[in-house]
Amino acid sequence: MFQPARAQSESSNPLIVVHDEPQPCPYIPGREARMPLQWPMGTMTPEMLDRCLAEGYRRSGPFLYRTKCERCQACESTRVDMQDFRWSQSFRRILNRGNRDLQVRIAQPTVDAARVELFNQHRNARQLGLSERELDAQEYSGFLVETVCDTQEISFWKDDQLVAIATTDFGRDSLSLVYCFFDPQFSRYSPGTYSILKNFELAMQSDRRWVYLGMYVASNSHLNYKARFVPQQRLHQKDWTTFR
Repeated sequence: MFQPARAQSESSNPLIVVHDEPQPCPYIPGREARMPLQWPMGTMTPEMLDRCLAEGYRRSGPFLYRTKCERCQACESTRVDMQDFRWSQSFRRILNRGNRDLQVRIAQPTVDAARVELFNQHRNARQLGLSERELDAQEYSGFLVETVCDTQEISFWKDDQLVAIATTDFGRDSLSLVYCFFDPQFSRYSPGTYSILKNFELAMQSDRRWVYLGMYVASNSHLNYKARFVPQQRLHQKDWTTFR
């Protein structure tokens, strides 16, 4: 019988390991991954979240995880320093076009039929699922609504139509992008890029230095787009390296 084991992060934030078994890699087909799920003992403060993000942790629902694959180091946590980031002309065009036509709402994460339908539509269109089975409302809630920190849902609307949703965790000095999905028919707005740029704006307006973009994997076309946001830092083992 599996017994949860207590782990201690470098940030002295007590965590309970609730699952640590090899699994098919969600990022590189044919590889095996090890991403132990760890449960924080209680709600995380913004400062705790900052420290865990700096150590390479990501959040999924009420759990934290980071890769511990023995034979592969392809996954690198990625962050952008708002003190160094420079707006390209392309980024400004995307931002201005979205600001002109879309409305942005920030609220507590929630689940309803429209959100679940849009999530599955996005995943199927981009072939992001490891299986063909669609997520139901309970699974959606477990992924994007349940949380252990200050989490906000940033939604984007064209008139009264839901265009995209970005789920973001709020630390004291950082924002962490958990997941973004969007309606493919609004691709002219580059909603994935637009949502990242709006998070950049939000970080700058609130004097937060870091925006964490999640995992970068060079061979994965769904993750390597993050290389566009430069200068950026990637965590390899325990060292953050700057890429320009």
